[in-house]
Amino acid sequence: MRRDAVTALLLLLALATGRGVAATPAERHAATFDRYCQTCHSERLQTAGLVLERLDLSDVGSEAQTWEKVVHKLRTRSMPPPARSRPDEESYDDLLQWLETELDAAATRRPDPGRPLLHRLNRTEYRNAIRDLLDLEIEPSTLPADDSAYGFDNVADSLGVSPLLLESYVTTARKVARQALGTALPTPLAKIYRAPEDLTQSYHLRDMPLGTRGGIAVDEHFPVDGEYEIRVRMRRLATGQVRGIAEKSWIELSVDGERAALYEVGGGDVYKPTIVNKQNPTQTLSPSFVADQHMAVRMPLVAGRHTITAGFVGRPAALAESTTKPYLRSYVGATGRDLPDLEHIKLTGPYEARRASGETASRTRILTCKPEAEAEELGCARRILERLGRRAYRRPLEEPELDELLGFWRAGRQDGDFETGIELALRFLLSSPPFIFRFEDEPANVKPSDPFQLSDLALASRLSFFLWSSIPDEELLSIAEAGRLSEPGELERQLARMLADPRSAAIVDNFAGQWLYLRNLEGRTPDPLTYSDWDDNLRRALRTETELFFGSIVKEDRSVVDLLTADYTFLNERLARHYGVKGIHGDRFRRVDIDDPNRRGLLGHASILTVTSHATRTSPVLRGKWILDNLLGAPPPPPPPEVPDLPESDHAEPSSVRERLTQHRNDPACAACHAQMDPYGFGLENFDAIGRWRTRDSGGSAIDAADVLPDGRAFDGPSELREAILARPEVFLDTFTRKLLTYALGRGLEYTDMPAVRRIAHEAAQDDHRFSSFISAIASSEPFRMKRASAKPLGEEGS
Repeated sequence: MRRDAVTALLLLLALATGRGVAATPAERHAATFDRYCQTCHSERLQTAGLVLERLDLSDVGSEAQTWEKVVHKLRTRSMPPPARSRPDEESYDDLLQWLETELDAAATRRPDPGRPLLHRLNRTEYRNAIRDLLDLEIEPSTLPADDSAYGFDNVADSLGVSPLLLESYVTTARKVARQALGTALPTPLAKIYRAPEDLTQSYHLRDMPLGTRGGIAVDEHFPVDGEYEIRVRMRRLATGQVRGIAEKSWIELSVDGERAALYEVGGGDVYKPTIVNKQNPTQTLSPSFVADQHMAVRMPLVAGRHTITAGFVGRPAALAESTTKPYLRSYVGATGRDLPDLEHIKLTGPYEARRASGETASRTRILTCKPEAEAEELGCARRILERLGRRAYRRPLEEPELDELLGFWRAGRQDGDFETGIELALRFLLSSPPFIFRFEDEPANVKPSDPFQLSDLALASRLSFFLWSSIPDEELLSIAEAGRLSEPGELERQLARMLADPRSAAIVDNFAGQWLYLRNLEGRTPDPLTYSDWDDNLRRALRTETELFFGSIVKEDRSVVDLLTADYTFLNERLARHYGVKGIHGDRFRRVDIDDPNRRGLLGHASILTVTSHATRTSPVLRGKWILDNLLGAPPPPPPPEVPDLPESDHAEPSSVRERLTQHRNDPACAACHAQMDPYGFGLENFDAIGRWRTRDSGGSAIDAADVLPDGRAFDGPSELREAILARPEVFLDTFTRKLLTYALGRGLEYTDMPAVRRIAHEAAQDDHRFSSFISAIASSEPFRMKRASAKPLGEEGS
């Protein structure tokens, strides 16, 4: 409603003098809005398209969408703008608490769990579901990559369906069924496993046998018995010669930890006369071109998973560490001597293929019974398919569904044997809509668009895809079938069990990996001339550090605030040297206490500092945007199309990033957003583009890491920046809740979800913001436990 100017003036006078009739909360807060907000958000100006003058403060719930925007602006202190008169902290908090209370009460009266969505399994969920259903690790490369929305690739709106995608599911299902059962005898095929080009192999690597240097490790499932050729290729120079074989070396090839071959390369043979090229007798080749041609072995392998490694036999360094510089990339010749590297392992086979003579893990998981006579086959097939279908569809099968699976079994049985029929039925199962899509049944008596409580079976699926990115296990499914999962005590017990299960690593891999941009490290390649010690070893170490750190918050059930304040991290020797930490040796990661306050928490992790930098320099803009978006929940709008990029330095004035950004902000179109982002980024300028500490930039200028945040808090350096951010920790906790709830629901949040966000954060606060308290509060929230019924299809309105 429009407030009468005289009434507002009298109210202000009454408040100022302390006399007159006591104001209602709505009237009291109306005065605050009149004083600080109405100038810009009036009918006349309508700044940012927002008009507060016409809103009715006596009925906040009627305009919940607008008031939720106001709440967010007030919480992040981004309204009123810093240049204008602003309320004191007590007034901010008083107004926020009142608005949130009114909005939450309105939401309780009219619950809205969000619009109905149909979720398709993304590639990660499909892979994990195959793992848990068939005990088979696959890489679904035939499925197209998933798009992301709201920061995650499990959001239903981004998981579209196309004829090409459905065809890809059919192709993948055929390959998986054959691989799991080993019923088809494949023709020999070649598969190559390459070492990254920037992998430094001058020292022992993780997952390689002790006593080796460098190398490649391969973990592969072999579907059938047969002979397989394993060939090792060394890295070449641009001329095609095998590099680094002036000295004699030995390469050990192992299968499942047992030595399969030991090859000698290099040494005196390099200097022998040229030899005839057997493939083209008119040519001659130096031995340095063919030095690795003998590095191949053909050997029998039984069906199942095997680990194959090829690495150099380690020898004590002949030169001092300061001379060899072991953590500079060997492929650019920075080690002081030219060491050979391995380029790839090539597997070819199977030759003389035959069905598995033993029982692989997948066959054991599938073939729970084996008929000894033809009369027993139908009953056995029924039991196998009923059990697999129940796990795959996340619910008991209906009789027509089981009959359909048995029809595929019969068709396959006619063309082969019992297992051929099971394979065909399995192919259909893994490409069927109930497996690929997460259907949630609606009660028969629910009205269109009305909210309803999910069944225990639907809740079990939501929980398993939230915590495991996979299907429910037998225990969770059985409890849901019995209708016991909704019981508070049982739900809490299952949550604790699921978080303790190794499959909860999906929270780290998928939630943290996307929230913190860890997945972006894979494609990050800093300029090799500027950052000569960057290599794939460091890339992996950066990601491992942050994954282990986030995993410790989950496993130890620590406060989520520790993500920003923890005085420990996880280092191996490679990363310790990068940070300048002494006394850490070997490639194994171990927990290390942090003495330097600038390194504490996520803001000191080189993984995040690297993915928010450019290839040749730091970027206060990218770092500031990352903080605003991922820690404070206040992402800036995208830049206008006419705004130019920040120019790279040409060593003329101004040369520093700060000076160039200051010049960039002189453009009024740039100033508004950069004033929000840049201060946060400047606070991290002591870290270079790959996360090393520095006091001067690349141009030699002293680093200036001091600034003032939009809310007026001054700081100097990463440690004080972190303290300024956590001066109001509720902003970070609110953002964390939003991110985790978005991931849990698989959809973007709407204004109707904000009361649930506040309730989740409040419940977690009662338990010191422990990670498990957020999980528990989300699992009990209305958006997670409820769903809105679908609207009636067109044409049914009059029925």
